[in-house]
Amino acid sequence: MAKLDLPDALLVDKYVAGNEDALAILVNRHQSKIYGYIYSKVSNRDITEDIFQETFFKVIHTLKSKKYYNEEGKFLSWVLRIASNLIIDKFRNDKKMPLDRDTDDLSVFYRISDNSLNVEKRLIKEQINIDLKAIIEKLPHDQKEVIMMRYFLDMSFKEIADFTGVSVNTTLGRMRYAITNLRKVIDKNKIYLPT
Repeated sequence: MAKLDLPDALLVDKYVAGNEDALAILVNRHQSKIYGYIYSKVSNRDITEDIFQETFFKVIHTLKSKKYYNEEGKFLSWVLRIASNLIIDKFRNDKKMPLDRDTDDLSVFYRISDNSLNVEKRLIKEQINIDLKAIIEKLPHDQKEVIMMRYFLDMSFKEIADFTGVSVNTTLGRMRYAITNLRKVIDKNKIYLPT
């Protein structure tokens, strides 16, 4: 059996035993799901990249220290839980406004934004959603269904699996193919979707 076909649990064991390639296989196997999950929550590519990298930094640190990881065939859900906690931390930290005092160079009033710009941002976001839905419509039915339920109805993969009558793994596979196909359409047509 090739390394690429090994279950997550064996790859984790191999990585903990010192095989660095095993982690690379795990990252390649799950990166689109993890990246997609993070991006669905933060809607910003730069922040997604940062959280994605920090997630795997924590994964590596935890596995190397052999703490807090109990393999039950749930590597992906464990990594997504780490990513979710980092997303929550990010939003929590962003909400804390720094205490600034007036100086000769900067007034506290400089930080107050003009809310009229929010209307423009809202209109742009609405147009992006319209464009994205048009692209999604071109996907095969099963992939389109998973994307719509996940991102527009905010359903969990378990809820989607129950609703569509397939396994969670099949649902995750459809999501992976949908994201891959969306990227191909976006790249092929040179579509720009600002964050």
